[in-house]
This record gives sequence, C-alpha cells and structure tokens, in this order.
Amino acid sequence: MKLRSSRLLRELRAGQRPTVIKLNLIDPRVVELAGLAGASAVWLCNEHVPNDWLNLEHQIRAAKLHDMDTIVRVEKGSYSNYIKPFEADATAIMVPHVAHPDEARQIVDMVRCYPMGRKPLDSGNLDGLFCQVPLAEYATHCNTERLVILQIESPEAVENVDAIAAVPGFDALLFGAGDFSHRIGKLGQISDPEIVAARKRVAAAAKKHGKQVMAASLYGQKDMLMAEGTDIFTLGADVIALGAGFRQMVADFRDTGPASQPAEHRRHGFPMGSPGDGVRPPSVTKAAGPIIRAEARAPGSLPATDANSSP
Repeated sequence: MKLRSSRLLRELRAGQRPTVIKLNLIDPRVVELAGLAGASAVWLCNEHVPNDWLNLEHQIRAAKLHDMDTIVRVEKGSYSNYIKPFEADATAIMVPHVAHPDEARQIVDMVRCYPMGRKPLDSGNLDGLFCQVPLAEYATHCNTERLVILQIESPEAVENVDAIAAVPGFDALLFGAGDFSHRIGKLGQISDPEIVAARKRVAAAAKKHGKQVMAASLYGQKDMLMAEGTDIFTLGADVIALGAGFRQMVADFRDTGPASQPAEHRRHGFPMGSPGDGVRPPSVTKAAGPIIRAEARAPGSLPATDANSSP
C-alpha cells in the first residue's frame, strides 16, 4: 500500500502555481465541484464553520476522488485540534493568528515527527492507512508530504514575521488582509498602502527563509501577486460564487420581460431551464467570465465574506 502524495507539493516542485478554492459550505458534493473544476486544493475551515470530524473525513474523501488536496484551517487550541485534521488525511493545516516565533515552533513540534518535532503517533487512521504501512514510512510521510501554513493577521505578527519565517519545519505563510485591516481600523481597504506594505513584508520574509507564499484571495490583481512572489493562489470562495451567480440569475430573469414557457414545459410542469429539458438556464449559458467576479464593487474593497472567509 502507498500513502498519497501531496498535489500541492508536486505542483510547487514542478514550478507550477497551485490553485485553491475556499469552502464555507460543508457538503462534500461542493468539494467535488471544486475538484471537477480542476482546483489543486480546497480550503476547509474548522475555525469559523460549523463542521464536525466525521463530515470533515467525508470532505477529504471527496477531494481525493479528484486527486485534490485539502487544507484545513484549524481551531486554535490543544494539539488535538492540529493533528486530527492530518489523521483524517488532510494534506495541510492552516493555523490562524500566529504572532510569535515561539508559537510557530510549538506548532511544528506538535505536528511533525522526529527529528523535526514530537508529534503524538497513531497510524490507525486514514493518514496511516489503518496501520497498513510501516510506522517509519508513516512518520517520514508526515514530514515530507504534509504542509503546515501559518496565518499572519495582526500588526504584532507583521512585526515578528521575519523571526516567524525563520522557524524551520513549516511550509508557507499567508497574510490575512481582512483581520489585519480590521485591527488597524481600515476594515476591507485592502489597497490601502499600509495593508499592501504589510502583505509585501510577509511575502519577502517567506522568500528570505525558503517558505512558500500563499494568497488569501486574488484581490482582482493576479499579476501583482505573481510579481510579489506568491506561490499558492486562492481563487475565491463558494459562497461568493453562489451569491453572485444567484443574483445574476434573478437579474437576468427580471431583464427578460414577461415570462413565457413553451407548451411542452407547461404540460410537464418543468420550469424554464430545468433538468427536465436538458438545457441550462439562460443566465448560465450567456454569463461571461468567472461568476465570482459578477459582483460589482468599489476598487480595493472586499465584500464581507471575502474579508472573513478569505482573510
């Protein structure tokens, strides 16, 4: 039996730019939609989302059907909050609100195996194929095919970011623009010079110490993030995409004038664009570009969901 390797790491090692979709909805079928779209990974959340451990395992299984990695943003707490996602066979954990290098060292110590850390071992779960692989192979896999991502989200963390990035044993830094902007009294103003400078400072510290840079959102400026050295790109969130898509459907309907259904639809009771006629709703077929960009908003601002789910 062979333990699954990380798609994120495979793509990074090949010089590619992995893509991530943030999910607030907990249905594993939404995970499969992201996989069918071709995303490298999904970002699942135990910090803000009402999920449970069994459903998390189902989400991770759904991702693996499409060779897609899973990044689980953890609840801050005991070591169990950090190792359980890995034991459910998540590819990565994301730890929010890391502000000091001592905390970064403690996280590495809890989730990495010797000699990198002192993780409590139990290979009797999905990540160890229920004890069907040698323990030494399992321990090596924990250190080489699993990722640890730390979120930098406060002025204190930005001040300490160089020392945090210097800690060995973790893989990437992610700057949380939403929470950072909140803490400095500039909520959602992600293009503000102070926030941009903080984001660039985090990226520079990560590159200096050989860590990956992960973007919490495209912010509508893909080329800019590439120029800053971003390695892993979060493209958007499920709830933003659905909200924009639903609004567009309603707007399209209101723009078409009085509704008129062919006699065949009326006879069978099918609404226009339903699965019964084998066609998609007009709003889907004529939409141009990603639906996550359908929402008009002022340049340099974030909708509430962006600020929170993709900080």
